[in-house]
Amino acid sequence: MSSNSAQPTLWSLAAGEQREVVGFDDALSEAYRIRLMEFGFHPGERVACLLTPGFGAPRVYRVSNTVFSLDAEIAERVFVSDLTSDSVVEVGAA
Repeated sequence: MSSNSAQPTLWSLAAGEQREVVGFDDALSEAYRIRLMEFGFHPGERVACLLTPGFGAPRVYRVSNTVFSLDAEIAERVFVSDLTSDSVVEVGAA
């Protein structure tokens, strides 16, 4: 998937938001893509943003009942899309 500034990314999520992973920016190396998919960040998977600390600190995400923190350099390269309204589940802040 190519870079698209209009496509929302993991980094754009606010705490409590939940989206679906749709792909990765071509600028993200293959090694990072593979590692993220091993962690559960693969297309079609739901991901929730749990915490967005300030000052550019890594954000905290939940995917597949596991919690990870990702910095902007990586999270801006993971594209997400909205979930359908009947599949959205409210996520509490951590």
